Amino acid sequence: MPDPSVPRPAGAGAETGAPQDLVRLLQDFTLEANHYVDAAGGRNDMHRTDLNALAVIMRHSAAGRVVTPGVLRTELRLSSPATTALVDRLYASGHVVRERLGTDRRQVQLHMTPKAYRDGSAMFMPLAIRMGQAMGAYTTEELDVVRRFMTDMVEATMAAREEAARTPSPDIASTE
Repeated sequence: MPDPSVPRPAGAGAETGAPQDLVRLLQDFTLEANHYVDAAGGRNDMHRTDLNALAVIMRHSAAGRVVTPGVLRTELRLSSPATTALVDRLYASGHVVRERLGTDRRQVQLHMTPKAYRDGSAMFMPLAIRMGQAMGAYTTEELDVVRRFMTDMVEATMAAREEAARTPSPDIASTE
């Protein structure tokens, strides 16, 4: 039986169960997506962090933004030594090249190589095909609702993450 002293999200009434079911489905999706990334990356001797780094580089590059090791460090929440090891792995595997930026020769810009795009396509095309097939069963209007829902869920998760980063963690032992 649920603890009545634990706050529940608005609209999370026991009469429908829908909000909790949706949260569980989002958790299941996240877990399965992580399992897929682990399996696909493992077949190619790539860590999840490597794949996340390539996704960051791809997203920023597509938007015309410069990608530096500092960008990776910030977005992936890595230490400087971990970022250096990551960039070294991606360079050694042929997935990125480093270029000096403008007149400041200390600044390094990262670019994905054609090999990175080929490997990424080979790893994620099976997932994209299956997801595309699954989406094919929905109307444009239904997909618009799902798009709006997922955008709202991403924004809610980001807000919760930012709040968690600002708030000291509760003393779990004192709540027992």
